[in-house]
Amino acid sequence: MKTKPTLELADVKAIAAAAEAEALANRWAVTIAIVDDGGHLLWLQRADGAAAISAHIAPAKARTAALGRRESRIYEEIINGGRFSFLSAPTLEGMLEGGVPILKDGQCLGAVGVSGVKSTEDAQIARAGIAALGL
Repeated sequence: MKTKPTLELADVKAIAAAAEAEALANRWAVTIAIVDDGGHLLWLQRADGAAAISAHIAPAKARTAALGRRESRIYEEIINGGRFSFLSAPTLEGMLEGGVPILKDGQCLGAVGVSGVKSTEDAQIARAGIAALGL
């Protein structure tokens, strides 16, 4: 039987703090969501001034990245490339850039989803959070 690392609360807090620091440094009001490898919400943080809908979009992006084991922007690119039938994929609602998987040794441990600014900036915040783990 294989063993697999999992996110612990300390990891989640470190990711959230680093992501928040990146957002604050750029004066971006965003929502940050962190999920485990099954897409289950571990952390949700909505900054003052972040749009209410971002509290729905950020977890959806994170779930999509975790379940697909790839950045959520990949799905956005597939759809924008003309494969509109991909919109019918079950349980994938956050098919927009800003969801980034947390990968270690080829295993997906979870993902970070961010919503509230440009999608490239959302992804930048998510990556900054993940970088705190030093993977």
